[in-house]
Amino acid sequence: MPKPYPKEFRDDVVRLARNREPGVHLKQIAADFGISESCLTNWIKTADVEDGVKSGTTAAESAELREARKRIRLLEQEDEVLRRAAAYLSQVDLPGK
Repeated sequence: MPKPYPKEFRDDVVRLARNREPGVHLKQIAADFGISESCLTNWIKTADVEDGVKSGTTAAESAELREARKRIRLLEQEDEVLRRAAAYLSQVDLPGK
């Protein structure tokens, strides 16, 4: 996997692409910075979501959702352990065993 570009670099390229002169294409800007046009397009789309220009999931929301899913998995595992322990302990108390 290629090494990711620094955030400052991406922000600068996106800012330049948004404020480009009429007649200057994204392909030329991308070539000037040594990246592909599709990469620049993705950076612009991501920046639009982060800036609230377009709807979508921001990086902060994605991180929060990832953490929430981890927590849910952990709680479900804990619940299963407790359920099994309760079932086992309820059988231990039965007379005749």
